[in-house]
Amino acid sequence: MKIIPTLALAGALCVSLQAVAQDRMPLPAMSELNEVQRQAAQDIINGPRKALYGPFIPLLRSPELLDRSSKMGEYLRYKSAIGNKLSELVILIVARHWTQQVEWYLHQPIALKVGIKQEVIDAIADGRTPTGLSEDEQIVYDFSTEINTNKGVSDVTYQKAKTRFGDTGVIDMLGVNGYYTFLAIVMNGTRTANPDTKVTPLKAFGQ
Repeated sequence: MKIIPTLALAGALCVSLQAVAQDRMPLPAMSELNEVQRQAAQDIINGPRKALYGPFIPLLRSPELLDRSSKMGEYLRYKSAIGNKLSELVILIVARHWTQQVEWYLHQPIALKVGIKQEVIDAIADGRTPTGLSEDEQIVYDFSTEINTNKGVSDVTYQKAKTRFGDTGVIDMLGVNGYYTFLAIVMNGTRTANPDTKVTPLKAFGQ
């Protein structure tokens, strides 16, 4: 997987992408993209992400889904009611739950930059319960861990989240969990290649 800053560069990088045998849906050759796909790709590049990468490469096969889901993702990542720092914590929890290497590669450095402590990141990577969380982080961690692990949220955890973030915050937190679960499923199902090893890959649980 490569980060593609422009459609012109995309064609030049296509050969290296296709050389990754495991990747079931690498970046297509530019000649294989129809006009709708080209426009969907260009919209991603022109938006806040500034590049075509990760899940948006397999999603090119369904340009309308790419367009609709990327717009939802723009809101959830950059404008959600729980804020960027807590959204990044959610993304790490989801990436760990699905052992999604590309999500982890992309968001672990961002989480560190926005203020998630390295020891918290390491604990999530190892499948351990982190300590030293702020009150807000603890609420988000408990809520997101429960919805991913138990497929539901206890009354106590739900009430804490509602009291702190309100109904909008609860819905947005569920939205971030759901959106990045969607992307994890897309990338796990298509075996989207991890870019490199600058970020230590997640180990499968039990290893």
